[in-house]
Amino acid sequence: MARILLIEDNPEIRENMTEILELAGYNVDNAPDGKAGVDLALAKRPDIIICDIMMPVLDGYGVLHLIQKHPELNGVPFIFLTAKSERDEIRKGMESGADDYITKPFGGTELLNAIETRLKKAQQLREHFTSDMDGVNHLISVTYGKDYLEELRTGRDVSRYKKKQIVYSEGNHPSRLFYVQKGKVKTFKQNEDGKEFIVGLYTAGDFLGYIPLMEGRIYQETAEALDDTELLVIPRSEFEELLGSNPQVMKKFMSILASNINEKAGQLLAIAYNSLRKKVADTLITLDRTYNKTHDQNFYIDISRENLAAMAGVAKESLIRMLGELKDEKLISIEGARIRIMNYNRLEQMFN
Repeated sequence: MARILLIEDNPEIRENMTEILELAGYNVDNAPDGKAGVDLALAKRPDIIICDIMMPVLDGYGVLHLIQKHPELNGVPFIFLTAKSERDEIRKGMESGADDYITKPFGGTELLNAIETRLKKAQQLREHFTSDMDGVNHLISVTYGKDYLEELRTGRDVSRYKKKQIVYSEGNHPSRLFYVQKGKVKTFKQNEDGKEFIVGLYTAGDFLGYIPLMEGRIYQETAEALDDTELLVIPRSEFEELLGSNPQVMKKFMSILASNINEKAGQLLAIAYNSLRKKVADTLITLDRTYNKTHDQNFYIDISRENLAAMAGVAKESLIRMLGELKDEKLISIEGARIRIMNYNRLEQMFN
């Protein structure tokens, strides 16, 4: 059963709460002041902490502050106990990182419900969340009990971009987050000779431009519409409010950043060392994974040869020659500019 740390200076309240919690099957450690509570937290590693605000030696805010300084207690739910006369002070506690509060006097049912809710949420937050925007959305839904990203998307002005129109340019300062409602967007870098290298692909349901917002610096690449595209625009201030409202959300975005860096490193290594054949095969697989969300076997990759070559990091002529070879081997079919993968497994497992 879960272990609860109760920090309360009133002996009668402390004893009554301990009895209720133990009857409910919880293991309870209790402390009469904030300093003793912090010591117990470090020694016992509780699953949840319930703490009075007004206490001698060290008050509840001080306890929360010290708890947050210890990584081993990161993620432990923290519930404040507050008297009605102190209710105006609770905002300070919530802004400091407390998860919930209970106002005295309270009933046993109210106490147990608050604990069960926070323990359940803490367990959900310990689950594995994929390092992509789906993982972020799941995390935020668990954290807030709602689809927070859906609220970011709802009611936004739609910006429409024609095919090949620039969304933002390398070197500019970001002021907004984009959500792809319809269409496709590529991000790319360009060398001094004007040759493009595609570093990112985005489609409906993806957020775009969050990396420079998080890093607080200029755009490191240019974004361009691959098709007629509709983007929802979310002000920077609202995105920053989302990141600042919960450390777990910030950590998840940081994991996405790390994942993106690893993907970029892998992409550069592949361009440097893979054969032409494998570069083209890997690029086709990446495009299918990005745009064929339903795993439709009749899905066609519809992208210009210039963009396909820029993504693979090869010359257009070499790309066209290799596509012809893959077609002859019946690994792909080609209808005009469109490409359909005929043998996904062989392409995916292509050797150098």
